[in-house]
Amino acid sequence: MSMPGDAGARQQRPGALVTGASRGIGRAIAGRLAALGYNLTLSGRRRDALEETARALAGSADGIGIQVVPADMASEDDVRELARQAGHLGSLDFLVLCAGVGSSGPVAGYPMHRFDRQVTVNLRAPFVLIQECLPLLRQAAAWHPDRGARIVAIASSTGVVSEPGLAAYAATKAALISLCASVNAEESASGVSATAISPGYVDTDMSAWVRDRVAREEMIKPADIATLVAAISTLSPQAVVPHVLVTRPGAGPAGA
Repeated sequence: MSMPGDAGARQQRPGALVTGASRGIGRAIAGRLAALGYNLTLSGRRRDALEETARALAGSADGIGIQVVPADMASEDDVRELARQAGHLGSLDFLVLCAGVGSSGPVAGYPMHRFDRQVTVNLRAPFVLIQECLPLLRQAAAWHPDRGARIVAIASSTGVVSEPGLAAYAATKAALISLCASVNAEESASGVSATAISPGYVDTDMSAWVRDRVAREEMIKPADIATLVAAISTLSPQAVVPHVLVTRPGAGPAGA
C-alpha cells in the first residue's frame, strides 16, 4: 500500500522509516513526524494495522507520501527487504527503530529460545537495518548538510539500571544503547548520528504485564517519547545526542 502525495513536492520532503509503527510508541512517533511533513515508510508485522495507521496519518497530514512495508523483525530477509524499500519515497533522513519484544524471567533457567528471539528482534534486526540504510542516510546528510540524518532507537531504562526478571531484555537494550554510541563514533562526523532513548514503563500493550504494580496513569505516555523524537529531528548535525534516559516521577535512577 502506498499513499503518495504530489510527486514533485514529495521529493522535496525529508523521509523517515519507522519500525513498530502500527501501535504504541511507534505509531505516536509516526504521527509526530507526519505532522512535521516527513514522507513515511511504516513497518510492522500486520498489514491491516499498518494500513489503518497509514489512512489515519494521511488524513491528518497534508500531501505527505506514505508507504506500508510489513516485516517481521525476526526474519532477516524481511529486514533487508524493508531497507531496500526505504528510499522509494525520496530521501531517507530519519531511521526510527521502535520494534521490539520482551519477556520476563530470572536468569536461572531462562529459556534460551526466548533469549534468542529478543536478541534477534531487539538487536540483530536494528544492526542489520542500520547497516543496510547507512548509504541512504549518508546520502541524505550530504544532500542536506544543515540538518544531517538521524537514527533513533527506542531502548529501555533497564538497559541502564537492571531490574530483576528482565535480564535478557535489558541485555539487548544495553547493547542497543552501545550500538548507537558506536554509530556516532563512526558516522557523526559525516552528518549521520544516532540517539538511544531509554524510557521507563510506557503506557503501551507491552507494559500491560506490570499494571498490577504500576498504574497506567503513572506510566510515561507514548506522546512524550514522540515529542523527544520530534525535537531530535530539529537539531543541527553539530548536536549529537547519544542517549536520553526518561524516568517516571519517583521511580528512582532506573526509571522503570
